[in-house]
Formats: sequence, structure tokens, C-alpha cells
Amino acid sequence: METKSKLVIGIDPGANGGIVSLTPDGFVYDYVRMPPTPKDIYDYLSTLTRTIHGDAVCWLEDVGHGMPGQSSKATATFARHNGHLEMALLALGVQTVKVTPQKWQRTLSLGARGEESKASHKNRIKAYVQTRFPAAKVTLANSDAFAIAIYGYERR
Repeated sequence: METKSKLVIGIDPGANGGIVSLTPDGFVYDYVRMPPTPKDIYDYLSTLTRTIHGDAVCWLEDVGHGMPGQSSKATATFARHNGHLEMALLALGVQTVKVTPQKWQRTLSLGARGEESKASHKNRIKAYVQTRFPAAKVTLANSDAFAIAIYGYERR
């Protein structure tokens, strides 16, 4: 399937994540904080894909498991939330490619967190995105989604 003429969607699936879309030319089309409910997720993605006539490809961060130190309840909640995103994309016919955080961070030369604090690592990603899109309101909540969209744009 040809992806160079499609809208590129990058999704950081966490509750504090976001959804970012880039035009086929690499400009910011839209960005939002992660919608709070499954219906809100579906409604947003439905409106987005309807606006561009469904011509999109999505890069969805594939964490595949809970985070270290996360409770089983939090892990289950995260897994359900990720499932809501996958099902909404599937229902809307959006081609979806999963990418691990390690892969998109390494490919964009952002490196792994390693010994770096989480705040420092997130701020480094935010700074990288701000250099790419200085007019966008890049926050810690949406910076990963922006970076995932950049990764997807460069990989298509």
C-alpha cells in the first residue's frame, strides 16, 4: 500500500499521551491530548479520517506490556486503552504500524533513557520536536506522539 500520499498519524497511547497528524508534505495537520474515553478516541479519529477521506497511515507506539513498577490494575487499564485505539483504527480502516519506543527513539537519534531521569529524557524529546515544529505547542504530553509521527513520516 502506497503511504507517501497519506496523512501520517503518530500515537503515544498512554492516558497522558497524544495523537499527532502530519500532512503528506510533513507539516503539522492536527494534534490533541489523548481523548479520555473509547468513544472520544473513536469520535476524534473518525472526524480526522473523514476530513481527509480516510487516506491515512498510523504509527502506534507498541509498548506491549506494563511499565516496571506499575501495578497489575494499571497494566490492565493501559492494555485496554491500547486495545481501544487499535479497534478504533481498525474500524476506520486506517493502516496501522506498531513501533517500539526503543526503535523510534534510536532511529531519531534520541537514544534510550538509560541512566537519564525520566523528566530529562522527556524534555530532550520535547526539545527535538520543538526544533522540527517551532510553531506547534509541543508539551511533555504530546512530544512522544509528535516524535512517533516524525518517525512514521520518515519511514513511509
